[in-house]
Amino acid sequence: MPSRLTRLGCSLLLCLVSNLAWADVVVVTSAQSAVTTLSRSELADIYLGRNSRFPGGQPATPVDQRENSPAYIAFYRHYLGQTPTQIKMHWSRLIFTGRGQPPHSEADNETMADFIAQNSDAIGYLDNAYLDDRLQVVSID
Repeated sequence: MPSRLTRLGCSLLLCLVSNLAWADVVVVTSAQSAVTTLSRSELADIYLGRNSRFPGGQPATPVDQRENSPAYIAFYRHYLGQTPTQIKMHWSRLIFTGRGQPPHSEADNETMADFIAQNSDAIGYLDNAYLDDRLQVVSID
């Protein structure tokens, strides 16, 4: 039977690994976008369909990755504090009432990077290993 200390050590290790995965997912826009900083609530409003514009007034087009991909899970948990199930329920309610549609979805980090780079009003997230000079990281306060 594992000791309390062993269980505590495993829990701490799991938290550390989870936080490292979150740290690798960054919010990005095209390098041509004027958006460089957003608050968490502004980001949530854009991704949950409550606002379709960035704070400066320019259109905002949120882009998701495939549901339940590692980046999708990390983004929603870390930046919005939501699980994939909560996000699915949110969009199901909005779709049912005719008040919105979920963000456009890309298959993976690579297609996300390509889409964001070609669309100056788009905002997305990806593993920071896929960053290149076509993209800029958005600081989330």
